[in-house]
Amino acid sequence: MGEISSQALEGLRHKIDEVDQELLHLLRRRLDLVADVGAIKHKEGVPIYAPAREASMLAKRRAEAEAMGVPPQLVEDLLRRMMRESYVSEKDVGFKRIATDIGPVVIVGGAGKLGSLFAQLFTLSGYEVRILDKEDWGDAETLCAGAGAVVISVPIALTEAVIARLPPLPPECVLLDLTSVKQAPLAAMLKVHAGPVLGLHPMFGPDVSSLAKQVVVVCHGRQEQSYQWLLEQIRIWGARLHEAPAAEHDQAMQLVQAMRHFTAFVYGVHLKREHADLEQLLQFSSPIYRLELAMVGRLFAQDPALYADIIFAQPDALARARHYLARYQEALAMLERGDKAAFCAEFDEVAHWFGDFAEQFRSESANMLMVANDGRVG
Repeated sequence: MGEISSQALEGLRHKIDEVDQELLHLLRRRLDLVADVGAIKHKEGVPIYAPAREASMLAKRRAEAEAMGVPPQLVEDLLRRMMRESYVSEKDVGFKRIATDIGPVVIVGGAGKLGSLFAQLFTLSGYEVRILDKEDWGDAETLCAGAGAVVISVPIALTEAVIARLPPLPPECVLLDLTSVKQAPLAAMLKVHAGPVLGLHPMFGPDVSSLAKQVVVVCHGRQEQSYQWLLEQIRIWGARLHEAPAAEHDQAMQLVQAMRHFTAFVYGVHLKREHADLEQLLQFSSPIYRLELAMVGRLFAQDPALYADIIFAQPDALARARHYLARYQEALAMLERGDKAAFCAEFDEVAHWFGDFAEQFRSESANMLMVANDGRVG
């Protein structure tokens, strides 16, 4: 009986393998079609990310899946993963060049990771790209001669000094920076250059495979009309632009970046000092705790100077950290008193403050946790 059952199982597995092969051929066909789409987008200057088209397509496929008795979420997960791959494939085709009459794009710090990413994107869009790195300052005047745009992509702590060191730029040249602090770099650029100036903050790391769905914050400086070509070029790369005053940006970054990184740093220090066994922690972690631990570990896999710059460059970072410490001490006092009622009351107040976002974040995190659990090994 066991042998018959085993044969039946093997037969079914063979059929599943055949279906998987069919799926592979369909995926290959889809990637080929995506390449054709990418070529047309390149020619016509259409952004690689079209949110309305994506939302409409997903809604239709979900409805069709439900009618066929296939879990709609399964179909959406598969399609989203395929679309992510599609965006990467479309990027490889290249992009339409928006400004055909401007001079070279000079990337100051172009040998760095983020500078290299933008150098690649400008090159894929048909611009002449020149790199001005720390060993090239003797040729800075020559490299910047006739430049259509000069992009500052250096560590935060060096940004203002590098801007002050720039040679005179052509009047029509766009001067911009890519740092995560905006007020001070903008002021420095406006001081040294009388032409168009803007600040950009790419809200992603240099390891992204595509700019599709990524956010770039835009802080206007001077002569907005003169750099609209650049903003349109970034849209074509697939990014979403979010405009904000520099002061508002820096205020938000104190909470979104500086405090979050500082908290992760402190937690990492705590784990080390407690001699935590990371392998054991992973074995006992549910997907959400595993993801949280991964986000802390991710911090320590990167350049400490980068995060020191992000945290220390924020003018109110110390005050924010003291506020956080005070809230932690308040919560600790509840724990010391064993005051569960006070804890629940505070919990309810914060939940009310989050409002509908709490449910939205619960739903979003559920999807992320499923993906994290799928990738678990062992």
